Parts: sequence; C-alpha cells; structure tokens
Amino acid sequence: MKKTKLTRNFTLKIMSVFIGFLIWFIVVNVDNPVSSKSITIAGENVELQNTAYVDSANMMCMQDDDPDPIRVTITGERRLLSRITQTNITLTADLQQAGSLDTDPVMVPITASCPGISPENIKVTPQYLSVRLEEKVTQEFLVNVNYGSSQPGKGYEVGSQTASPEKVKITGPKSLVNKIDKVNATVDVDGRTKDFSEEAELNIIDKNQDSLAGRMAYLTIDNTKVVVTTKFWKIRTGVNIGADYVGVPADGYQVESVTTVPDTVSIAGTDEALETLKQNDNTIWIGGTDIDITGETTDIEKKVSLKDVLPEDVKLTSGTSEDVWVKVSILPIGSHSYGLPSNQVTVDNLADNLLVTFGTDKIEIRVKATAGELDDFNLDEVKASVDLKDMEVGSYQIPVTVKLPKGFELLDDVVADVTISEVSNSDTNNE
Repeated sequence: MKKTKLTRNFTLKIMSVFIGFLIWFIVVNVDNPVSSKSITIAGENVELQNTAYVDSANMMCMQDDDPDPIRVTITGERRLLSRITQTNITLTADLQQAGSLDTDPVMVPITASCPGISPENIKVTPQYLSVRLEEKVTQEFLVNVNYGSSQPGKGYEVGSQTASPEKVKITGPKSLVNKIDKVNATVDVDGRTKDFSEEAELNIIDKNQDSLAGRMAYLTIDNTKVVVTTKFWKIRTGVNIGADYVGVPADGYQVESVTTVPDTVSIAGTDEALETLKQNDNTIWIGGTDIDITGETTDIEKKVSLKDVLPEDVKLTSGTSEDVWVKVSILPIGSHSYGLPSNQVTVDNLADNLLVTFGTDKIEIRVKATAGELDDFNLDEVKASVDLKDMEVGSYQIPVTVKLPKGFELLDDVVADVTISEVSNSDTNNE
C-alpha cells in the first residue's frame, strides 16, 4: 500500500522537483544580491608612491622584513565579486599622505583600488603601512667571480677568472648596505676547456651568507651584470716537491735526508709555466730560509704552505691541500736510517681469531756502527718481532723488538702502527 502511494504520479513528482530547481536557479541569477568578499594580500605587495618626497632629503623608505598581511574587503553585487581575485586589486601607500615623517616608524595610509568597484566600497585592514626612513648611502664592492659546483673538462682547471667591471657601486638604505658581505658573479664551466667570456648576473650576499635577492627593490646597482672572462690551465700530475734547509747541525751530527709529505702534487698552469717547470725537472722547491737546522741534534719537521712557493701562473688542483710537511732527518755521524719491510717482522702470541696488518710497508730503524762500517750492514740479517699477547681488536702503536747483527746498535726505540681485526668467518660458514 505504501509502495503504491510512493509510485503514484511518479512522473508528475519528478517534474515538480525539476520546476522547483529551475525557479530557484532563475531567482538566484536574476536577483543579484549585494554581499562582501575579503581577500588577503602580502604586505610586501603594497606599492610605495612619491618616494621622491623623501629622496630629496637623502633618505629612503624601508618596510619591515616581515610586514603584516593586508586584508581587503570589497562590497558589491555577488556576480561581480565572484570574478574578483587578488590580481585585480592594487595596493598603494602615498608618502605625501603620511601624517608626519618625524615619527619612527612612519605610518602611511594604504589605498586599495579594483576595477568596477567604487573606493567607498573597499575597506583595508590595517589602514596604515609601517615604514622606516633611513639614510641613503653608496658603497663600492669588488666583484667575486666563481664557477660554483660546475667542473671544467677532464685534464683542465680554471686558471683565472676576471670580471669587467671589477667593482660596482651599490646604493640603498644604510642598514641594508651595511649587511652586504660580498657581490658574486657565477658562470658555468661544466665540461669546458677553452677560454671564454660571458655575461653573469650579480648576486649580493649578506654577512650571514644569505642572498639579498628578496631585498633588491631597495638597492640600486650601477651594473647589474658583468662580463666574466675565464681561462683554463692544463693539469700536470706527479710534480715533485723538493726542500732545502739552512745551517748545519751540532758537532758530531749530520743530515741524513730531507723528505716531504706528500712528495708529489698535481698542479695546473699556463703552457708557458708548465714548460718552465719541465725545464726544472718538474720540481717545486721549498726555499731553505723556511727551515733552519743550526745546532740541531734531532729531526726537524715544519709545515710549509706550497701556495707561497708556487711559480708564477701555476696553481694547485682543486681539492689539493696546500700544506706540506718537510722533515730533515738528523743523525749522529756514523749512523744511518733504514726501512725494515714490515713482512720481515715476526708476530708473536696473536689469537687465532685475529688478524694483524701494519700501517706502513716499511718500519724505520736507525742504526749506528759500533765496529766496522755501515756499508757492511745487511738488512736481511735483522731480526724483528712484536708481541700481541692479550691484544684485542683495534688500532695501536706498539714497540718492536729488534735484534741487529754484531757490530751495530739501535739509536732509538722502534715502534710500529698496527691494526688488529677479526678473521672473517665467511669461509667457515660456506663449508
């Protein structure tokens, strides 16, 4: 019975619903009521007008770093409001309308405009823009040229980069100009090997090493671009390092050897500089004035900067340390330093589940002849051992017991760097 009532005149009921919807749609669209719409706009989008009003006093206006957002409320017909977006609204603040320029901050009234909307139908909150007046200053800055993370083609280094002009003038509010740390110009050298010149945009960096790109509206640069000239130098590997010294050791002592760590480096240079280096046996020399051994009885070690002794138009390759350790070995007359192969050292009392490796392939031993001549010394006759009883996994510097042939004695105790590790059991597990 109920089902019959629901389905009775079903078509008529559907038509009634449709007609009702149609009437509602017509009313809504014909009867276009007045309503309000609010749009929020970032405070930095407010355009300052008549800045010349303060420029004449050698002053500039600055907004806060994080200004409050501006809420614009528009009253109008619903159909018109539906088409209004943020891009239709213009916010301005006229400095000539400020009540006073002597306050800090200066409060400038904000005006909003929108096509098709009368000014009286637009409300702005807040009504004033807070700005600071600052002294306008101009400073000169050198342009720092770089190539960022890009890398030249194989076998080449960036030898030199210059900017034209080499410096720029920047004008702006004193507090902002004082934050500037450097002005950078970056070019891409990826895969390149031929000298080139090209324009580069300037990027201003503050003292926190952040870009001031977001504050450029307050800064004026006499040149926003510079021409960067980049020259490439060829790389040469395996260049030797030699070192001299001045003075003489104490009586009864002699210079055994002069060594450097590292003993070779990779450099880059112009064709002319590389040819000159070749004529000097591909060796960079550290002058003797850096190392004085006068009256010394023990080894002298000194750290020297290669950067200070590189020939003209030569540079170290990227990632190469400029520091070099120079060692002058000083021994008593009648003694000598030898390199004992580490595989000649007997390892005693090492646990079965442990493995030992030596830090170097040779261990230095200093030998003095007590009878006979050093020429008779035979390194193969040296007996050496280390005792690793109760030693656990880790790295150690341990004493080396050395027994020399008759007629010779050690000048110093001998030590070796070793690393003890567990034997891999992978082979056992695979069986």
